[in-house]
Amino acid sequence: MKWEELTTQEIDEIDRQTVVVLPIAAVEQHGAHLPLSTDCTIGMHLLETAERRCGADILILPQIKVCCSDHHMDFPGTLSVRHETFLAYAEDILRSVMAHGFTTILVFNSHGGNQAIARVLVDKLGNENRHCRIALLTWWTLAAPELAAVRESAPSGVNHACEFETSLMLHAAPGTVRTDLIGGMSIAPTADWAEEDMLRPARGTLFRTMKEKSGGSGTVGDPSLATEAKGAAITAAVVDALERVISDLRRMPRGRWTREEKAP
Repeated sequence: MKWEELTTQEIDEIDRQTVVVLPIAAVEQHGAHLPLSTDCTIGMHLLETAERRCGADILILPQIKVCCSDHHMDFPGTLSVRHETFLAYAEDILRSVMAHGFTTILVFNSHGGNQAIARVLVDKLGNENRHCRIALLTWWTLAAPELAAVRESAPSGVNHACEFETSLMLHAAPGTVRTDLIGGMSIAPTADWAEEDMLRPARGTLFRTMKEKSGGSGTVGDPSLATEAKGAAITAAVVDALERVISDLRRMPRGRWTREEKAP
């Protein structure tokens, strides 16, 4: 179900423990071969696939497309808002949701630059609304063990406009991929403690712009290894994991919860 496609009466009739999903993404450069809408397309592709499985168990809010992409602003076309702006806007949307009586909220993220401020959003609202369940997922961390079996690239090969994102776009929106412009491995190395990719977190944090990190190409990783079949496998792994989370959230009682207390 999509929030904006329903009538006010239809919203009123929905079970208030239905999982309400806020998709957050980005409109930013993705190298020469992927469109600015890549993170938006991937996020909604994964959620719409999950929606076909979960039916009335999830209610999807309008996607926040323009989020926190200041580190991409060296590249034309990127749109960004300040962290404070994102936090205030997303918080107000979710306060509206809670004002209508919904108590289970999932923030679903498809952009790396949103991760830190999205955690602040969830911590802030969760602490202030303890009668609610509020969770955050980023698609590549959600299914990391399964995705490790899909990747073929070397360390740093799944990062930005990379093997994974290009595969997903070949599967979800093949007509938007400029296949003749897909390049090979691209990354500007740094200290070993700051090296990272989607499946291998860094041991520390070192701020670098995307221009610096990519050596000016806008691509970090190896998109040459992308395939449509790999995109289908990534989709299946993420949606399987997402379906399990939605089931967990639906069954969680309000208040303290442990895995041993779950309903059978």
